[in-house]
Amino acid sequence: MTIPFAPPSADKSELEGSGSFTPWFDANGLITAVVTDAGDGMLLMVAHMNSEALALTLETGVAHYYSRSRRKLWKKGETSGNFQTVTEIRTDCDQDAIWLKVSVGGHDATCHTGRRSCFYRTVAVDDGKASLTITDDTRHFDPQSVYSKG
Repeated sequence: MTIPFAPPSADKSELEGSGSFTPWFDANGLITAVVTDAGDGMLLMVAHMNSEALALTLETGVAHYYSRSRRKLWKKGETSGNFQTVTEIRTDCDQDAIWLKVSVGGHDATCHTGRRSCFYRTVAVDDGKASLTITDDTRHFDPQSVYSKG
Protein backbone atom coordinates (compact mmCIF):
# COMPACT_ATOMS: atom_id res chain seq x y z
CA MET A 1 0.00 0.00 0.00
CA THR A 2 1.28 3.44 -0.85
CA ILE A 3 0.33 6.34 1.38
CA PRO A 4 0.04 9.58 -0.61
CA PHE A 5 2.02 12.48 0.82
CA ALA A 6 0.25 15.81 1.00
CA PRO A 7 2.06 19.01 1.85
CA PRO A 8 -0.06 21.75 3.44
CA SER A 9 -2.66 22.84 0.99
CA ALA A 10 -3.46 26.45 0.21
CA ASP A 11 -7.07 25.31 0.29
CA LYS A 12 -7.46 23.79 3.77
CA SER A 13 -10.97 22.60 2.94
CA GLU A 14 -9.36 19.80 0.91
CA LEU A 15 -7.73 18.49 4.10
CA GLU A 16 -10.62 19.24 6.44
CA GLY A 17 -13.40 17.46 4.58
CA SER A 18 -14.12 13.84 3.82
CA GLY A 19 -12.41 12.23 0.87
CA SER A 20 -8.79 11.32 0.39
CA PHE A 21 -6.55 10.40 3.29
CA THR A 22 -3.36 12.33 2.53
CA PRO A 23 -1.29 12.52 5.71
CA TRP A 24 1.27 15.27 6.08
CA PHE A 25 4.61 13.82 7.20
CA ASP A 26 7.18 16.20 8.68
CA ALA A 27 10.59 17.03 7.20
CA ASN A 28 11.96 13.76 8.65
CA GLY A 29 9.18 11.76 6.97
CA LEU A 30 7.33 11.15 10.25
CA ILE A 31 3.85 11.75 11.59
CA THR A 32 2.92 11.78 15.30
CA ALA A 33 0.71 8.92 16.49
CA VAL A 34 -1.29 9.27 19.71
CA VAL A 35 -2.39 5.86 21.02
CA THR A 36 -5.29 5.23 23.40
CA ASP A 37 -7.03 2.12 24.71
CA ALA A 38 -10.14 1.38 22.65
CA GLY A 39 -12.03 0.24 25.75
CA ASP A 40 -11.48 2.90 28.38
CA GLY A 41 -9.74 5.68 26.44
CA MET A 42 -6.56 5.68 28.55
CA LEU A 43 -3.62 7.38 26.87
CA LEU A 44 -1.12 4.58 26.30
CA MET A 45 1.69 6.15 24.30
CA VAL A 46 2.78 8.69 21.73
CA ALA A 47 4.99 7.47 18.89
CA HIS A 48 5.90 8.28 15.32
CA MET A 49 5.10 6.59 12.04
CA ASN A 50 6.77 6.85 8.67
CA SER A 51 4.83 6.04 5.50
CA GLU A 52 5.84 2.35 5.68
CA ALA A 53 4.68 2.00 9.30
CA LEU A 54 1.38 3.69 8.52
CA ALA A 55 0.86 1.53 5.43
CA LEU A 56 1.57 -1.68 7.40
CA THR A 57 -0.81 -0.57 10.14
CA LEU A 58 -3.58 0.05 7.61
CA GLU A 59 -2.90 -3.26 5.82
CA THR A 60 -2.55 -5.54 8.85
CA GLY A 61 -4.65 -3.89 11.56
CA VAL A 62 -1.67 -4.19 13.93
CA ALA A 63 0.16 -1.03 14.99
CA HIS A 64 3.58 -0.40 13.47
CA TYR A 65 5.76 2.58 14.30
CA TYR A 66 9.08 4.10 13.38
CA SER A 67 11.61 4.19 16.23
CA ARG A 68 13.57 7.42 16.07
CA SER A 69 16.15 6.15 18.58
CA ARG A 70 16.72 2.83 16.79
CA ARG A 71 16.08 4.31 13.34
CA LYS A 72 13.99 1.40 12.19
CA LEU A 73 10.47 0.12 11.69
CA TRP A 74 8.93 -1.35 14.83
CA LYS A 75 5.93 -3.68 15.12
CA LYS A 76 4.55 -2.96 18.59
CA GLY A 77 4.49 -6.15 20.64
CA GLU A 78 6.90 -8.10 18.46
CA THR A 79 9.22 -8.74 21.42
CA SER A 80 6.87 -8.41 24.40
CA GLY A 81 3.76 -10.05 22.94
CA ASN A 82 1.76 -6.90 23.74
CA PHE A 83 0.50 -6.39 20.19
CA GLN A 84 -1.77 -3.44 19.53
CA THR A 85 -4.77 -4.37 17.40
CA VAL A 86 -6.13 -1.20 15.84
CA THR A 87 -9.88 -0.69 16.18
CA GLU A 88 -10.03 2.84 14.78
CA ILE A 89 -7.73 5.39 13.17
CA ARG A 90 -8.47 9.10 13.18
CA THR A 91 -6.55 12.05 11.84
CA ASP A 92 -6.67 15.68 12.84
CA CYS A 93 -7.89 18.59 10.72
CA ASP A 94 -4.50 19.14 9.04
CA GLN A 95 -3.82 15.41 8.62
CA ASP A 96 -0.47 15.89 10.39
CA ALA A 97 -1.25 13.67 13.40
CA ILE A 98 -2.81 10.22 13.81
CA TRP A 99 -4.92 8.89 16.68
CA LEU A 100 -4.97 5.12 17.05
CA LYS A 101 -7.53 3.41 19.24
CA VAL A 102 -6.15 -0.03 20.08
CA SER A 103 -6.76 -3.20 22.02
CA VAL A 104 -3.57 -4.41 23.67
CA GLY A 105 -2.88 -8.13 23.75
CA GLY A 106 -0.45 -10.12 25.84
CA HIS A 107 -0.02 -8.59 29.27
CA ASP A 108 -2.27 -5.59 28.51
CA ALA A 109 0.75 -3.34 28.89
CA THR A 110 2.16 -0.83 26.42
CA CYS A 111 5.24 0.60 28.11
CA HIS A 112 8.61 -1.14 27.87
CA THR A 113 8.84 -0.66 31.66
CA GLY A 114 6.02 -3.19 32.10
CA ARG A 115 3.36 -0.60 32.88
CA ARG A 116 0.05 -0.27 31.08
CA SER A 117 0.78 3.27 29.86
CA CYS A 118 3.99 5.12 29.06
CA PHE A 119 2.45 8.04 30.99
CA TYR A 120 2.95 6.65 34.49
CA ARG A 121 4.54 9.76 36.06
CA THR A 122 3.27 13.20 36.98
CA VAL A 123 5.26 16.41 36.81
CA ALA A 124 5.06 18.78 39.77
CA VAL A 125 6.65 22.18 40.26
CA ASP A 126 7.73 23.16 43.75
CA ASP A 127 9.83 26.23 44.49
CA GLY A 128 10.53 26.67 40.80
CA LYS A 129 11.88 23.12 40.39
CA ALA A 130 10.16 20.42 38.37
CA SER A 131 10.19 16.86 39.64
CA LEU A 132 8.65 13.54 38.67
CA THR A 133 6.51 11.26 40.82
CA ILE A 134 5.53 7.75 39.77
CA THR A 135 1.75 7.48 40.00
CA ASP A 136 1.35 4.02 38.45
CA ASP A 137 3.94 1.49 39.54
CA THR A 138 1.90 -1.59 38.67
CA ARG A 139 4.00 -3.85 36.45
CA HIS A 140 2.10 -6.16 34.11
CA PHE A 141 5.29 -7.97 33.14
CA ASP A 142 8.96 -8.07 34.08
CA PRO A 143 10.83 -6.08 31.41
CA GLN A 144 14.16 -7.82 32.10
CA SER A 145 12.76 -11.28 31.43
CA VAL A 146 10.67 -10.20 28.43
CA TYR A 147 13.32 -8.16 26.62
CA SER A 148 16.27 -10.45 27.36
CA LYS A 149 14.79 -13.23 25.19
CA GLY A 150 16.94 -13.77 22.12
